Amino acid sequence: MDEAERDLPVRRWLPRTAALLVGTLALATAFIAAYVGALHQPNPRDVPVGVVLGDQRAQAVLAAVRQRTDKLKPIEYDDLAAAADGLTARAVYGVLTTGPDNGLRLTTASASSPAAAELVTQVLTEAARQAGVPIQVADEVPVAETDPRGLVPFYLAVGLVLGGYLASTALALQTRTAPAGLPRAGLRIAALAVYSVVLGIVGAVVVGPVLDVWDHDILALSGVGALTVFAAAMVAAAVQAWLGVIGTGIVILLLVVLGNPGSGGIYAPEFLPDWMRGMHRWNVPGLATDLIRSAVYFDRRSAGWAVAGLILWALLGALGLITATIFQAHRRAARAAGSRPAAGDGPRTVD
Repeated sequence: MDEAERDLPVRRWLPRTAALLVGTLALATAFIAAYVGALHQPNPRDVPVGVVLGDQRAQAVLAAVRQRTDKLKPIEYDDLAAAADGLTARAVYGVLTTGPDNGLRLTTASASSPAAAELVTQVLTEAARQAGVPIQVADEVPVAETDPRGLVPFYLAVGLVLGGYLASTALALQTRTAPAGLPRAGLRIAALAVYSVVLGIVGAVVVGPVLDVWDHDILALSGVGALTVFAAAMVAAAVQAWLGVIGTGIVILLLVVLGNPGSGGIYAPEFLPDWMRGMHRWNVPGLATDLIRSAVYFDRRSAGWAVAGLILWALLGALGLITATIFQAHRRAARAAGSRPAAGDGPRTVD
């Protein structure tokens, strides 16, 4: 074997290795930029607070606050019942009304975001003091004493999403990123569905009876967990089936690098940079975090879009996996047909 032949494997290895390392470097850089950029200095803006139309005292205080700062944003409701519904539907973090003795009453829901509820309380308490008006504060939907910072929904969502895309990646590495045919694709979807149900139950049991964070809604949490895992797994399976190894990097970028800081789990969306504020409404970690909070602390009115969003991701992921399977099968068939000699072809002799 000459020197050129010995160098051939190295020449093949170097470009692939360099490409993988550059891709990893890009992901790590994006991770640092996303997490540090989004979370190092939260800057709350337009945090919504409900107020009833015609409640002149409460409206005047909120208007005065709005003139001084853009931290709070008044959201007007027709009556007190509608404002209360807005609080439990997580459309606002607090409701300011005129209370007894011509004072003010602030009702918050710290379970939506302890940091947002604390900000609303601080700003409006100071505004009431400056106006010389007494204020009473009541937390209508408090976080559990076992989760004072309200971060367990986020951490649970992170674990469920991580489990989903890791399971998809493991199956892709064990077999191939795109299944060999539609029956194999069906088996992969079924396997990931069963896995999702199991992990959803395990996650609910861990935060429930094992760690005793929440002692209720274990069945609802199991369902939320299963849907979250399956959505993450299907997204990963579809992207990996179409793009191969590169797809795994894109999945990490979407579900981890951008998904976690943009989920609104650590800080409320109103505390994040402008380009991340709406991300929680469409990315899987954000939808999962919102849905877990709704299942534990709020009612079904606050869960509608989160459920629909995760179902949509799961369906799109399954469709993507199936279409990638069909496409790759056609490519393999075309290559096989092209490599076979045509009928009647054979060795030719020259006279």
